Order: sequence, then C-alpha cells, then structure tokens
Amino acid sequence: MAYINVDSVKQRTFDAIVIGSGMSGGWAAKEFTGRGLKTLVLERGRDVKHIKDYPTTNMMPYEFEHRNELTYEIKQKEPVISRCYAFREDAMHFFVRDSEQPYVQEKPFDWIRGQQVGGKSLLWARQTQRWSDLDFEGPARDGFAVDWPIRYKDLAPWYSYVEKFAGISGNNDGLEELPDGEFLPPFPLNSVEDHFKKQLKAQYGNRHVISARCAHLSKPNQIHLDQGRAQCQNRILCQRGCPFGGYFSSNASTLPWAERTGNLTLVPHAVVREVIYDEKAGKATGVRVINSQTKEETEYYAPVIFVNASAFSTNQILLNSTSSRFPNGLGNDNGLLGKYVAFHNYRARITAEYEGMQEYATDGRNPAGGGYIPRFRNLHKQETDFLRGYAAGFRANRSMQEDTTGFGAELKKQLLNPTWGTWKVGSHMMGETIPKEESRISLSKEQKDAWGIPLLNIAIDYDENDNKMVADYHAQMEEMFTKAGFTNIQKTDSKQAPGLDIHEMGGVRMGHDPKTSLLNKYNQLHACPNVYVTDGACMTSTSTQNPSLTYMALTARAVDHAVSELKKRNI
Repeated sequence: MAYINVDSVKQRTFDAIVIGSGMSGGWAAKEFTGRGLKTLVLERGRDVKHIKDYPTTNMMPYEFEHRNELTYEIKQKEPVISRCYAFREDAMHFFVRDSEQPYVQEKPFDWIRGQQVGGKSLLWARQTQRWSDLDFEGPARDGFAVDWPIRYKDLAPWYSYVEKFAGISGNNDGLEELPDGEFLPPFPLNSVEDHFKKQLKAQYGNRHVISARCAHLSKPNQIHLDQGRAQCQNRILCQRGCPFGGYFSSNASTLPWAERTGNLTLVPHAVVREVIYDEKAGKATGVRVINSQTKEETEYYAPVIFVNASAFSTNQILLNSTSSRFPNGLGNDNGLLGKYVAFHNYRARITAEYEGMQEYATDGRNPAGGGYIPRFRNLHKQETDFLRGYAAGFRANRSMQEDTTGFGAELKKQLLNPTWGTWKVGSHMMGETIPKEESRISLSKEQKDAWGIPLLNIAIDYDENDNKMVADYHAQMEEMFTKAGFTNIQKTDSKQAPGLDIHEMGGVRMGHDPKTSLLNKYNQLHACPNVYVTDGACMTSTSTQNPSLTYMALTARAVDHAVSELKKRNI
C-alpha cells in the first residue's frame, strides 16, 4: 500500500497554477491573487527582483569591459542570440544562451528567449496597439486559418482595464484600424516626423503617422504610484531593467502587486515537464516540475491551470503532456497542436535623408521610438496580390557630426566644434504572416534537453505572400518618401530568418470548432476546460500590431472567466 503524505500534498495544492511569470503569466498571477485565490507561479528561470537584480542599470558606457559590444568568442559560441538587437553586454544576462538550451532548426529560426522571473517583459520593445475588428475578422474574410471566436467588443473593456493599470502613452487618433484607448500623454513627434505625417495626410488621406503608443509612464497616475513606479526618465536603457519602473514589466508591476495580497507563491528554477491529466476525473489536476538546479521532481496541484510559458514553450509543455486519453499531447484530439504557427515579418527597411527643416534639430530622447504607421493595405477590401498587410515604424533624427579630416591644431579645432548633420529618416516593416499547417513545431524523437524533455523542433519559413509584401512595402514607402521630399532613398531586405521579430504566435489557436482549433473563446482547451492558454500560443492569426497588449487583455478576461467557472463548479 502506497504511503501518501497528506500534509505534503496539501502544501503543494493551490487554488490556481500559472506556468510562466512573463507578460501574460504576471497578469494571471495579479488577477487570481487579487480575487483571493492562493496562486502558484512556476518560473523556469532564476528569480529577478525589481531594482535589486538589475546589475547594469546605472552603469556608464566606459564601465563595460567591451564598451557594451559582443566579443568574437560570444558571437561564435552563441550565433542565434547574438543576432538579437538587445543582446549586448548590458543585458545579455536576461537572455537564454544557444549553447545552454539548444533546439532543432528543421528550417532556420532564431528563437529568442528570456527565461527568468518576468520573462521577456524585461526586454520587450514596449509598443502597444489594440486590435480592431479588421484584424479579428481577417481570417474569415480572407479565407485562411480559422475564424476568431471573439471580436473587438469582447476584448475592448479588457484592453481598457489593462491599459489603465500598465500605463500606456499615446494619442486618441480616431482610426478605425487602430482603436483608441486609455492613454497617458503621448511622446510627441519631432519636426520631420510631423512633416511626414502631414505629407501623408495631404497626399493619401487614408495613410497616417501617429505618435507610437508605448507602455511608458509619461505622466503616472495614482495607480502607477501605488505600484511603486515613477515617471519614465527617457533614459532608453530599458533592456537593463528600469529602477524607476518607468516602463511596464511583470517585475515592476503585476508580480509585486500580486505578492502584496499574500496569496502568491513564486517558485523559480521550476521546469514544467507536463500537465497532469486525471482520466477518472476527466480533467487536469496539476503539473509535474523538475528543479533546474537539483533535478528533483515535484508535483503541484490546483483545480485550474494557466499555461503562459511563452508561445513555443507552451506548445512544448502541452505536446509533452501525454496520457492514454491524450497520446499526442493535452487537448490534441484533432492533431493540430503545434501547427498553424506564424510570426511578424521584419525583413524590410528603408532609409533616406531630408534637406529641409535645417532650422530644427532633435534634443533629448523619445522612449516611444518616434512614429507608427498603422496598416493601410487590404484594410476593407483585397487590393493587392498578397493577403493581409503591414504596419511600419517611422523615425527621424539629426545628430552632431565631427570633421575628422586634417591634422594638428586644425583637426583639434574641428573636433571641438561639431556641426549638425543632415536629417536621417528610416522605417521598418511589421508584416502579418499567414498561419499554415506546414508551419509547425513538434517534439524531437531523438534529442532531449538537460532535464530529459524532448527538444523542440521548429519548421517555419517565409512564403511567396511574405516576399510580395516586402516588395510592396518597399514600393509604397519609396513613393511616400519621395512625395515627402526625402532623398538618397535606400531599401534593404535583411533576409533574416523568422524569429528575430520575437513575435512568434500560434500552435494552440482559438476557434469556434473543436475539430479545427484547440481553445474556445475564453482560452480554455476544448477537450480539457480547466486548462487555459493566454500567451502567444493562443493566437489564431497575427495581424500587424505588437501582440503583448492583446496577450495581457486576453489573460485578464480569461481569469475573470475561470474564477466565475470555479465558483459555479464548472471546472
């Protein structure tokens, strides 16, 4: 007769379990604990406390051994993560190294990971835009993937709820394709960015440049001060962790808020092997976890489980959660788990110069990054030879230049008297890619990681639709730049592998029909309703907006539903 330590089981039993402490996991923790539920948050990486664990946040450039550059040895040893723009000497401690946690690239894919308490919320670009019905209705209208089971009206109040707490700066621009929100004052455009905005409005009417909306406290409200956060100092050193809490992160905001309730238990170094499914009960009962340091295995239990491990890691956990009932992964009755993955296409850029407005220059820093051009192609009808469209960033700057020619006293004089250079302008594309069945992630049958879990196999690539979109972006932006008076226009296609956008989504998509989707309209697994997925894995399509705000809103909404279902004893 097996001995059951009742006290031990009781100590490992909670009202809710959240797997992952990043953007969406932090929100799940905040919402559950705020409603009085004893909540366990499991984080695969180490603990990172707000302020205390930001070791480089106040370092000067000369204090970095390599002046914040990567060494040749690191680039050779960690080729994938070295391609990420934020992986530098000041923030590399927040990224997963290729050499430490390998994965299988059936096709080239740069998987950028941040595994610590707070996850990638410490590292994100902080751009925050709502989706509109033009996005939610896209798959149904254009005939790809499956129809989203929700529309904008379902999520709008939750966008507002999240925006008020997180703190989002921006203007109410009155655009159908980019709904307005609950905004703090915007970070303004500079003179040339505003010039481009006026040119587009005058010459196109339906194309816009707006102040980029971002999760920075331009003017904190009381709710932000109550979180212990202060106004953004425009340092633009965000990837190091902000000691002011000037931008939203789980570490500065949701997790400390949850901790104050007394209902949060946070366990770092917890590698989740699988979700435990009880076939007699017909539901999930807990999770099986391996301590990443000691490799000790522990089980935790709860009546509801939120899987927020980040898009691909969530897929990996569910695929590895097998049982007699679900031999191909939890909830995977239709064989679609891990399929229909998509991302954002960031390959295309364009730069130019502007000889006008020489009486103006830039001063200070803009943490929002400048302007944002909402999607304008195929909005209301199909008008190109590719599906969907793209948004774009836009920024202008003017810097001081030093004349380094000459010798001796003349050179010294020139170096001491720099002059303003020409305005430089630039834009990058954020294109929607189409989720396809052949775009998939799966578990390796041959290789396992340090904890005995099958490695993730990634098979994702661009297609002809993506190539046509790049060509159209270049053509349209060149035309717009030319009309705005910009010169020396240069177009580039980086040909970078998918993944560097860090916007991978899907694999556990939402939908109406259990035959064609994994999750219902409240993010519950169709076949196991007490398991919810609200990170990037749940996305049916990608649209063109930065996705984090939508993950947060979906999470808050799903927790509200889960708590209601628990009270009704439906799960």
